Amino acid sequence: MKGANRVRSVVADMFAMVVFCFVTGMMIEIFVSGMSFEQSLASRLLSIPVNIMIAWPYGVFRDSILAFAKHHSSSRLSKRAADFFAYVTFQSPVYAAILFSVGAEPSQIITAVASNAVLSGILGMFYGVFLERCRRVFRVEVLTAV
Repeated sequence: MKGANRVRSVVADMFAMVVFCFVTGMMIEIFVSGMSFEQSLASRLLSIPVNIMIAWPYGVFRDSILAFAKHHSSSRLSKRAADFFAYVTFQSPVYAAILFSVGAEPSQIITAVASNAVLSGILGMFYGVFLERCRRVFRVEVLTAV
């Protein structure tokens, strides 16, 4: 990946991760987990620097999972399953740590992380589409998977 494309890729991945996780995380925390608005806002604000730090590594991780899946099957279902797997396995531990650090109760953390994991099938697929669109907006060259 060339220098300018790498910078655009990192910025696009950061932008997508921060925006997507802020919105979806707050909805899950308030409407599913029963966290207060203040707890959720604290969690979402803390998640911004965390999401900035993990956005590009997640993008690289996701791309490698998609490349693996594409190598075995080029179906849309395979791509969606890869998005699901990448999102759940990468995001769940990070999310649990954020909730713990803002003082969420263990039952709230378990509910939020489990809900997020169940919803990750949907969230991961939507995030994959959102990430690809952000990459297009930031003019990131798409690398073909091997």
